[in-house]
Amino acid sequence: MKMNCLGHSRRHFLGRSLPLAAGLPLAWPWFPAAGAVETAIKPGPSPALAQARVAIISCRGYGAEVRRAMKEAFDLLGGIGSLVRNKTVTVKINLTGTSSQPFLGRPAGETWMTHFSTALALGGLLAESGAGRIRFVESTQSRENLESTLVEAGWDVNALRALGRIEFENTRNLGRGKSYSKLRVPGGGRFFSAFHLNHAYEETDVMVSLCKLKQHLTTGVTLSMKNLFGITPNSIYGDEAGSEEATGGRGPLHEPGSPLDPKAYAHIQLPDTKQKQTEQPADAGLRVPRIITDLCAARPIHLAVIDGITSLAGGEGWWGGEGGELSVVSPGVIIAGLNPVATDAVGTAVMGFSNPRAGRGEPPFGQCENHLLLAEQAGLGPADLQKIDLRGLALEKAIHPFRKPGSDKTAPQPARSPIKAEPE
Repeated sequence: MKMNCLGHSRRHFLGRSLPLAAGLPLAWPWFPAAGAVETAIKPGPSPALAQARVAIISCRGYGAEVRRAMKEAFDLLGGIGSLVRNKTVTVKINLTGTSSQPFLGRPAGETWMTHFSTALALGGLLAESGAGRIRFVESTQSRENLESTLVEAGWDVNALRALGRIEFENTRNLGRGKSYSKLRVPGGGRFFSAFHLNHAYEETDVMVSLCKLKQHLTTGVTLSMKNLFGITPNSIYGDEAGSEEATGGRGPLHEPGSPLDPKAYAHIQLPDTKQKQTEQPADAGLRVPRIITDLCAARPIHLAVIDGITSLAGGEGWWGGEGGELSVVSPGVIIAGLNPVATDAVGTAVMGFSNPRAGRGEPPFGQCENHLLLAEQAGLGPADLQKIDLRGLALEKAIHPFRKPGSDKTAPQPARSPIKAEPE
């Protein structure tokens, strides 16, 4: 199946509906309350200014070895105690919606969504390092609280609670907050100048992105930065924008309309866009990478953790593939870094794509702008492998080629890494 950034995706497979569908609220143009406080997040040293240090650790299963590998990675980064001690730490997980169905004979956590074992290991290490409060967040397509969705996905929520002061929040709308937090994009942004988000993304000292090592239909790869696309509330940026009951996908962020109706979202006015709605590009392969860059500037990531133990090749989930048939892969690694751009660049290289700075038209960014390159240009961190301090497993030993977009063949494996790695 050829990669097509404008083709079908999870938005269509999970039942995208127009506002006039039976039982759904009509989404009229709507903006958050005028009383929202505009903020430029400054929770500590800018992650873009931190040393671009990334660790790759071998990890072959989801047992006790996950915590050992993650701890080793954090130790190679210089430890996380100074980052999280006595702080509120928010962990953005990646459920990619609500469904947690097995796929290709494997649990969802082993293929396309955050695995409980990685969340438990991360939470335990954060608590051990002195975090004052740990909050797990995700915007689901369910009106249930996040804990209920996690239980349905097979997570042991009580084991997480036993770690200490643990909280959960479904950030699809206001949640427990009284108003939305308006987070400004430093420098004005490419697509948005500000975002209106659930309070959890402002009321935190440290932001952690916990994700899978995957390819993506619209963005080439989906790693720690793409994970933040899910912090946009469905109630403001979704198909049913204008309702606190909204659970629909984020169609308006991807494109002005649906495949059946090019003007399906004309009635939804996204707040704080750089251009008028009628002047915005319709190309999802341009819109989404630019929005990701703006999100990561407005809400910086301070610790990126990528689960590459097992995953999918060819796409981001069960709903479709962009590099041929979907298949389970076992790279057998945990990747962690203090800078999300650098961490995602290494993750991209581990998938067999030797140039994380590739332009549009080059694998894995076949028909999409490269959000890693856009983030580098925005000053968020280096995507250049030569500028990354790689520790732990040498890249040559970590590479596990995923499928080249638009082909049934796997990506070519480079003969030698340009990164100088420390010994294992």
